[in-house]
Amino acid sequence: MSQPPKAPYVEVDFRKCESNGLCEALAPAVFYLDDDDYLQFHKTELDDADLEPVRRAVASCPTAAITLHES
Repeated sequence: MSQPPKAPYVEVDFRKCESNGLCEALAPAVFYLDDDDYLQFHKTELDDADLEPVRRAVASCPTAAITLHES
């Protein structure tokens, strides 16, 4: 029996993350900064509408802390 394909998901290396907010600005449906300016997720499993904004967030992250897993 084959496994169903995994939904695309995003992860952040919080050792690298500086919580500068670029990802929140580019993909606000996925990322947000909490009241203490720490990066949080609205969700980690992504739907099709999230993919392009998250790709832009990955490309724009100054510390390369974001990874998008698409398969």
